[in-house]
Amino acid sequence: MKNFTLGKAFVPVIATITLVYLLTPIVHVIVFSFNDAGRNNILWRGFTLKNWQNPCGAPQVCTAFGNSILIGIVATVVATILGTMIAIALVRYRFKGRSTVSLLLFTPMATPEVVLGAGLAAQFLLAGVQKGIGTIILAHTMFCISYVVVAVKARVASLDPAIEEAGRDLYGSPTQVFWRITLPMLMPGIIGAALLSFALSFDDFIITNFNSGTATTFPKFIYISALKGVPAQANVLASIVFVGALLLVVIVQMVGINKKKKLARMA
Repeated sequence: MKNFTLGKAFVPVIATITLVYLLTPIVHVIVFSFNDAGRNNILWRGFTLKNWQNPCGAPQVCTAFGNSILIGIVATVVATILGTMIAIALVRYRFKGRSTVSLLLFTPMATPEVVLGAGLAAQFLLAGVQKGIGTIILAHTMFCISYVVVAVKARVASLDPAIEEAGRDLYGSPTQVFWRITLPMLMPGIIGAALLSFALSFDDFIITNFNSGTATTFPKFIYISALKGVPAQANVLASIVFVGALLLVVIVQMVGINKKKKLARMA
């Protein structure tokens, strides 16, 4: 009985320590977004709201942030569309080389980013392509597709073909069945894959650094600024991203809870 009690107390303590360890860097970023830092944001110099009132006060910080948003959106849209089509093809159709394609899709996920970034940089150099926003988008789209395929493929495999068959029995054309039945059922997996792709693209530094040329993204800006202290305005933008992601998770959870309540009432 005593050992059981100690075990019950041990788990919450470990969980609390783990959460504190994980959240400490995030808390540091948010707190130092209110730092009256001046040119150096390493030491705490006093509380101020001027960083939040002018988040673009540091040179190039908003340009880098905007580039990351643009690259993330474009790469996510392209990777989600292509990845969804590939996932459906791999699950629903049989064709020569299907197993090989399925295996090779995991290659970008298993390859170290430094190798992947260097290889892409060499290919762009051989092709005579000038590095910039375009090459970053191409690179991000390439590694995001793999994650989309894995996520959506699992969703496609879990669908009941009888539901789509019922739509065809009701004289629905293949196009109507796809848009009105298949796609809505796949949407949770597609949205999850798209959010993951955007997060990976926005956060990437190694591949971006190899293929960005003179273009600057938010992670690259943070890396360059880290030697003298990340500007407080960068902490402001990072805090906004964190709070926005947190609100999105809360909204999704609330929508899911409301749906369950409605289904329970109908039952």
